Amino acid sequence: MALSEQFIEDDIHPIDIVEHLAEHHEWDFDRISDEQIAMAVEGQWRTYSLTLAWSAFDQTLRLICTFDMEPPEDKHADLYELLNHVNDQCWAGAFTYWDEQKLMVYRYGLVLAGGHVASADQIDTMIGAAVMSAERYYPAMQLLAWGNQTPAEALQVAIAEAYGRA
Repeated sequence: MALSEQFIEDDIHPIDIVEHLAEHHEWDFDRISDEQIAMAVEGQWRTYSLTLAWSAFDQTLRLICTFDMEPPEDKHADLYELLNHVNDQCWAGAFTYWDEQKLMVYRYGLVLAGGHVASADQIDTMIGAAVMSAERYYPAMQLLAWGNQTPAEALQVAIAEAYGRA
């Protein structure tokens, strides 16, 4: 049975769907509020922290996928150049680095304006794409931060799709 077949009501709150998906995949999660949920999703390279939040104001389901990263200060300019190249390859989200928190962040917003409702399959795909992107580009970010790789050289490791589980 498809994940979407488990939901027959049209007015299910997106965070309720995310909570159901977290239970289905057996991810650790914490329902922070009616509008927000935080999860830990294990990948091949590391465990990623995901937060999904619903904004009724702009009718957007926001996803933030983070992992710790503390590159040396002298690598920041190269890291930002790498992120520009990475984001050119990401069609459904973007990476940014939050220096103050020492976090690499993948962000995506699913706009559901006009009364549209997200399906469980759609949200599951959104979460899977975030983890897959983090898995795919994590080695390049590490090579750049801790190796003697240029942004172009580090990106070569991410050319092939990463295989993990989300």
